[in-house]
Amino acid sequence: MQTFNRLTGIIAPLLESNIDTDVIMPKQFLKGIDRQGLDKGVFYDRRFLTDGRMNPCFILNQPEYQPATFLVVGKNFGCGSSREHAVWGLQQLGIRALFGTTFAGIFDDNCLRNGILTVSLDPTTLDKLTHIANNPNKNQITVSLESCEIQTCEDSLLFEISQVKKNILMSGEDLINWTLTDLSSIEQFEHQHYMANPWLKRV
Repeated sequence: MQTFNRLTGIIAPLLESNIDTDVIMPKQFLKGIDRQGLDKGVFYDRRFLTDGRMNPCFILNQPEYQPATFLVVGKNFGCGSSREHAVWGLQQLGIRALFGTTFAGIFDDNCLRNGILTVSLDPTTLDKLTHIANNPNKNQITVSLESCEIQTCEDSLLFEISQVKKNILMSGEDLINWTLTDLSSIEQFEHQHYMANPWLKRV
């Protein structure tokens, strides 16, 4: 998994509430047997016109928002079905972090498992970040996961995430490898548990 430490990039606003995973990754892009090419499917019905041309009205198609690294999003982003393809597509499109108020639970977990940072901000901080995202002359930011800080041209905005999420994203370890960093403690517990309850262990 790609690590997340300190990144600088463009932030784009996508503030509609309840954008679901079918909007992020329409069902016709779920037919493949691997993850390749899912960047084309991201927001497909909004990014492209019916004749296949890019929709100039969609925010991510506008020159001043290309290529976006971060999105500031509306509440309950990623609701709907649990399709992980939505996260794979965002990752392939180059999106590394999402800032909003609330995220759908499964979508949020899928982001963590694939190296995309999700941050729930308080309304005041979100308003400041939205102001930056809405101004093409100011929409470059730097995000430091080490200090949990968003640096804009106007301000330094702090955010909070769990230590577990921070450690996983900064190390680039998936959840299995992250768990195995405590392998000695796990084995010690297992040994003590079977010593106290020998009938539980199969021969």
